[in-house]
Amino acid sequence: MKTIKLGNSNEQVSAMCLGTMYLGSATDSKTSFQLLDQYTQQGGTFLDTANIYSRWIPGFKGGESEELLGRWMMERNNRSQLFIATKAGFEMPDVERGLKAKQIEEECEKSLKRLGIDTIDLYYGHVDDRNTPLEETLEAFSRLVQSGKVRYIGASNYLAWRLEEGHWLSQTNNWSEFCCIQQRHTYLKPIAEANFDPQIAANEDLLDYCNNRNVTMLAYSPLLGGAYTRSDKKLPQEYISAHNESRLKMLKAISLEKQATMNQIVLAWMMNSEAAVIPVMSGSSMEQLNENLGALQIELTSNDMERLNTAMA
Repeated sequence: MKTIKLGNSNEQVSAMCLGTMYLGSATDSKTSFQLLDQYTQQGGTFLDTANIYSRWIPGFKGGESEELLGRWMMERNNRSQLFIATKAGFEMPDVERGLKAKQIEEECEKSLKRLGIDTIDLYYGHVDDRNTPLEETLEAFSRLVQSGKVRYIGASNYLAWRLEEGHWLSQTNNWSEFCCIQQRHTYLKPIAEANFDPQIAANEDLLDYCNNRNVTMLAYSPLLGGAYTRSDKKLPQEYISAHNESRLKMLKAISLEKQATMNQIVLAWMMNSEAAVIPVMSGSSMEQLNENLGALQIELTSNDMERLNTAMA
C-alpha cells in the first residue's frame, strides 16, 4: 500500500487508515479479525481506535475496540508491523471529559493495557478541552513521549487557531507537537449553519493551515455512513444544498467514467488533494472493506480533480 509522511514526524504511514470503531462491539470478533487480516494483507499498517469505542452501543462501556486489537495482535504476533493510533478526552463511565494531565496519563496507561503494547504510536487529544490550559495538556503529552509510552501526538476536533496556539507552545517549550489533526471531512461541504457538536468538521481554513504547517489531515466519516451509495441511507441534513447537488452530479459522472463507485471516488479525491489527507475508512463486511481499498487503484487526473473541486450550482 502507498505510504505518506505523517505531518512533521519522520514516520511513513499507510495512505488509507483502517478505523476500528465498531470492531469488538457492533462487529463481532470473528468478522473483526477477518477485516483486520484483509487490511494488513493488502499492505495496510495504520489502525485507528480510541478509549471510548464503542461506549454508546447498548451493552458496551468503551475499550472494546482496543481490547479486540490487543487480542488480534497477540494471536497474529504482528505488533512490530503496525502503526497504532488511539485517543483520550471524551467521557466514559467513571471518566470525565477533558485533557487534564492526570486524565491523559491515566487513560494512556489503560489504553496500553487494553492493547497489550508498550508504546502507542500516535496518541490523540480526542476533543479540545477549553477548561484546561493547553500548556498542561501539551506538557502531559510530551512527558508521555519522553517516557517512551507514546511516539507522536495528534489532535482531533480542534479549530485551526487552537492548533496554531499549540504549535507556538510546543516550539517555545521544546515539547512534542501535534503532527496531525483528525477531523470530520468528506467531499460534500457542510451548510453554513451545520452543527455536529461535539464533532467539528474540517473547513477551508483548517485545510489551508494543514497544508502550510505540515500537519496531516485524517478524515473521519469520509463516506457519511454509506449515504453516497446506499438507498437506505439518507444524506444528512447538514449536507443538503444546491451546491452539493452539483457536487453529487459531478461525483457520479466521474465514477461512471472511471467505472468506480462514488465511495471510491470520494476516497481517491481525498488522497489526491493538495493538503495531505488520509481517509479513516472502515467496513462492517469484507465487501465494504474491499470496495474502499479499491480506491487505491483509482487514478484521478489533474482535470478530474479540477472538475471535482470546482463543481458548483
